[in-house]
Formats: sequence, C-alpha cells, structure tokens
Amino acid sequence: MYKPKNYKERTLHRLKIAQGHLKKVLDMFEKDEYCIDVLHQSQAVQKALKEVDILILENHLKTCATNSIKKGNELEAIKEVIEVFRKSKNS
Repeated sequence: MYKPKNYKERTLHRLKIAQGHLKKVLDMFEKDEYCIDVLHQSQAVQKALKEVDILILENHLKTCATNSIKKGNELEAIKEVIEVFRKSKNS
C-alpha cells in the first residue's frame, strides 16, 4: 500500500483520490446511473476535498501562520484563518 511521506506527497495523493472520485461521478451521471449512487460518489469527492483542506490548513498553521506570528503579525494570521472558516460556513 502506498504511504505518502511528506506534506506535498500526502496532499497530491488526496487530490488524485478526489479527482478519481469526480471522474467517476461524471461517468455515472453521463450514463444516467441511479441518482443515489451518484450522490454517494459525489459525497466521496467532498470528503476527499475536506481531507485536502485539513492537510493544507495544518501545513499553513505550521509554516505560514507560525512565521507571521513570529514576525509580530499575529492578528493578521488569526484573521486570515478565521476568514477561511467563515467562507466555508456560508458555502
């Protein structure tokens, strides 16, 4: 079984999983497959993308946000992360 090593490999691996699920959704939809089955596959795409979001956020907090806070820009770093959550809540 493939085990990605670092942040970039793990994120690309997850994106490829999402891409595969999305291709399956398109294929199923074009073939007029059972709606519930298409929805299940669509949910798999969404779950895979949420996992990508988690990886990206984790990396951002460990790198970019940490560096920004060290430079004295903690309010900006916090505001930026909060804004991401506000946007995701509204979508």
